[in-house]
Amino acid sequence: MITGKPQLLFVHGIGGLRDTATDRRRWLESLAAGARDAERADAISALTQSWLADVTFANYSDLFNRRGAQGDAAGERDEHEAPFLMELLDSMLEELAEEFPLESSPQEARVIRDARFQLDAAIEGRQAQGAGEIGRRLVGVTTTMLRLPGVRQAAQWMNGRGVLSQLAQVGRYLDRRAKKAELGTVVRARVLESLDPARPLVVVSHSLGTVIAYEALHEYEGAVTLWVTLGSPLALGAVVLDRLVPCPAFCPANVASWLNFWDRDDIVVGRPHLAHWIGPSESGVKAVTERVDSRGLWTHTATKYLRHGIVARPVIEALRP
Repeated sequence: MITGKPQLLFVHGIGGLRDTATDRRRWLESLAAGARDAERADAISALTQSWLADVTFANYSDLFNRRGAQGDAAGERDEHEAPFLMELLDSMLEELAEEFPLESSPQEARVIRDARFQLDAAIEGRQAQGAGEIGRRLVGVTTTMLRLPGVRQAAQWMNGRGVLSQLAQVGRYLDRRAKKAELGTVVRARVLESLDPARPLVVVSHSLGTVIAYEALHEYEGAVTLWVTLGSPLALGAVVLDRLVPCPAFCPANVASWLNFWDRDDIVVGRPHLAHWIGPSESGVKAVTERVDSRGLWTHTATKYLRHGIVARPVIEALRP
């Protein structure tokens, strides 16, 4: 029987080193802002004071960013990660081309065409190029992508190299070679270590965190009342989908409800495809996907997503006894 005070688990995504207490507070404050937007102001104090649930921010960022982890040499990193990054950028450009067709978005379509030309050149010349040259070409692709108005605004301060470096974290997590696969095992253990399977659980995951949560929840022995995915690359083409474990991908059996939200200007997401490409659980639960539209800078953040009432409301309702 699942009883006791609910648990709320936050699983962050790509990025640099994080401070657990600071990020936990920011996510809760953003969720509280979303509660206000959803006209559920009565839940704000209960959220921020952790009366409504025991809140855990699963911080695994040190496992990706510590010195010596996953290789420090730029050449070695490029050599191992270039094939994945090429596939990932290819899928992202496909998504963007669908979102910005030439007929209705000529300016954006031209930028996507230029980025596609650069990526195709990098792919065709891969055998003749050194790892460093491939890396520079891929930085050129992401730099061109940042010319898209929405993407440039979303990325805020990051340049093409910064975007590529953060995207590479997805590839490092999904690397299934024996030695590299240890990273995923340790990351999932970090995410699940403080949870009590005998108590109800609500999971809010973002970006790479949705990929980690997918695999972790398949390992988790407790019940999950609600799983919320934000800015998820889970269905960003075969490059991610075919590397998931278990595969073919399906909703974890212990998840009672799965809601997925994506923003048009969030270049990392797999958009509505997630609901179609990831199968239901045995009980028929599958992702229900909805689009949100954020304003301002850096839309690919969990805090931007959480400030939407449409995102915050189901989280609050799932936590209330």
